[in-house]
Parts: sequence; C-alpha cells; structure tokens
Amino acid sequence: MNMFKSMIDTINAAPALIESANTLAAQAQTQAAMAPTVSAGFPGTVGSQAAVNLANQQAHGAPSAEALAPIAGVSLEQYAQVSKGIAAFGYDTTKLVDVAAGLGISAADWAVAQEGWGARIQADRAVGSRFNELYTAL
Repeated sequence: MNMFKSMIDTINAAPALIESANTLAAQAQTQAAMAPTVSAGFPGTVGSQAAVNLANQQAHGAPSAEALAPIAGVSLEQYAQVSKGIAAFGYDTTKLVDVAAGLGISAADWAVAQEGWGARIQADRAVGSRFNELYTAL
C-alpha cells in the first residue's frame, strides 16, 4: 500500500512541480535576455550594457525633472561628457577641470557641479542610472 500512496502523493504534487518548473524557465529566459552579447567586435560590452541600462531604468524609473536640474549651470549630460572626457588622458582626474573648460565650464562651477552631481547620483538611483546611460553612450 505504501507504494500506491507514494504514487498518489507524486501525482498530487505534479501540478505544483510543473508550475515551479515553468517559473524557473521564465526566470532563465529573463536572465538569458540580459546576458552579455557580442556587438561591434567587443564581446559582452554593448549588448550587456544596454541590458543593464534597461534593467536599471525598469527598477528605478525615470529621474524627476528636479533631480535633473543643472548644478552650477552644469547639466547631467555635461557632467557625463566631462567624466568620460578624461579617458583620453588615461582617466587622470586632475584633467577634469581642463576637460570641463573645453566645454565652457569654469573651474569654480565644475567644483560645485562635481560635488553636487556625485551626491545626487549616490542618493537617487534613477539619476545614477541616467548618468550611466549617458556615460556609456559617449
């Protein structure tokens, strides 16, 4: 009789097991969609970053207009340009002021903007996600 009881228990458990398997399959598909892809000859860079940006946008939403207001006249787009601009100098942070000046941003305004945008990016994940999108698009 124990063998029949085990079979009945297995049959009764089957729908829950199937549902669990379907859930795991859906999760695997979602993760596969976000996996690194080959693009522009650089494996795992462009496609994977786009997936990360999309996931961040979905998770954190869009930043508010107030959160994107320029700091000392420096927009988030300009902040990203200056931040990315030091790549040409081997990421030498002492060149930030020079890169900012090339975009018409004074050293004093850059100092205020650098501190302010850094704080906003830390405090507001949506702003951080937007910065990441802008930075990687450059």
